[in-house]
Amino acid sequence: MSHKIIVELNNRSYPIEIKRGLISEAGERLKSLGFSGKCAIISNPLVYSLYGEGLHESLCLGGFEPLLITVPDGEQYKSLTELKKIYDVLVENRFERGSPIIALGGGVIGDIAGFAAATYLRGVPFVQVPTTLLAEVDSSVGGKTAVNHIGGKNLIGSFYQPRCVLIDPDTLKTLEERDIKTGLAEVVKYGVILDKEFFKFLEQNAAGLLALKDVIIKAISRSCAIKAEVVSADEFETSGKRAVLNLGHTFGHAIESIAGYGVYRHGEAVAMGMVMAARFSVKLGLCKSETAERIEALISAMGLPTEPPEIKAEAYIKAMRHDKKVSGGRMRFILIRDIGEVLLRDVSLRELEDFFSIS
Repeated sequence: MSHKIIVELNNRSYPIEIKRGLISEAGERLKSLGFSGKCAIISNPLVYSLYGEGLHESLCLGGFEPLLITVPDGEQYKSLTELKKIYDVLVENRFERGSPIIALGGGVIGDIAGFAAATYLRGVPFVQVPTTLLAEVDSSVGGKTAVNHIGGKNLIGSFYQPRCVLIDPDTLKTLEERDIKTGLAEVVKYGVILDKEFFKFLEQNAAGLLALKDVIIKAISRSCAIKAEVVSADEFETSGKRAVLNLGHTFGHAIESIAGYGVYRHGEAVAMGMVMAARFSVKLGLCKSETAERIEALISAMGLPTEPPEIKAEAYIKAMRHDKKVSGGRMRFILIRDIGEVLLRDVSLRELEDFFSIS
C-alpha cells in the first residue's frame, strides 16, 4: 500500500510518497525527476549503518554516483561548524548546480542538509528521506531549513522546498520507544490545530500508534496531508496561516533553549509546550478547561511529558524574546479555542507574567 500527497505551491509542486520499502526505490524515483550523475547523501553514522547500504545500492542501480557526507548524531551538531564541513566536501568534489543532496535521517540531518542545499551554488536540488517519525510527519515537509546559534534554535536558515519526500515507514522499526513518542507529539498537534476527527482517531488508537501497528501509516499520511495543505496556503509564513503549525513551539523552544539542547527531544518539548498553550488559553478565557484536559490526556496517553520543568518566569520570557516567532517585540502565540480550532494572538508581557505566576 502506498500513499502520495502533493504539496501545491504557486509555481511548482512536489510529491510526498509513503510506502514500506521505499528506500530501495529511491534511485528510480530520483531518475524519474530528471536527475543523474553525482549526488550527495548526508546522514549520521548510525542511520547510515541501518539504511545507507540500501539507499546507496538503489542510487547506483539508478545510474547515480553517490557520495556520503556524515554529520555526528545530535542537535548540537546542527551548527555552522558542521555546515562548513559539508560545503568543503561539496566544493572538493566539484558538485554542480544539478547535483542533488539527499538527507537520510531525522530532523537534524534534514535541517542542515536542506540549508546546505539552499545555499550551495545559490541552491541545488534537495530530497528528503526521513527516518524518524518526527521527521516523517513534520520537519521533512514544508521547506524549513536551518542551523542553530548560541542565541537560539534555528536562528540561521531559509525556506527551501525539497524536490520530493520519500517516507519509508519501515525505518520506524529501529527507533527507540522515546523517539516514537516524540514524533507522536507533532501528530497530536495536527489534530489540535485543524482536524477534530483526526484527534478522535488518535484518542481511539493511541496504543496501536505506540506499537507501530498499521494505523501509524494513516497517522503519517494524514499528518503530511494537513501540513501540505497549510504550507501550500502560506509557504513563507507571511499571511499567518502557516503559523498554526507552531502550536506549542514558542513554549517548547524556550524549554529546549533553557534546559540545553539535547536534554529534551524536540517532540517532548513541543508536548509540554502544547499543554502550556492549552492552559494559557484557558487562563485567557479562550477555551474551556475540558478542552485543555482532553489535549493533556491524549499527550499523556502517547507517553509524553505534560508537566514542564520548573523554570523561572524571567528565563522563559527572555528565551521567548529570542524566538524567531516574536515579531516587533510582541509575543505572538498560537492559542486554542477548541479541538481543531486555534488562533494567532499577540500576548502582553503582563499576561505572560500572570500565567507563569499560577502555572
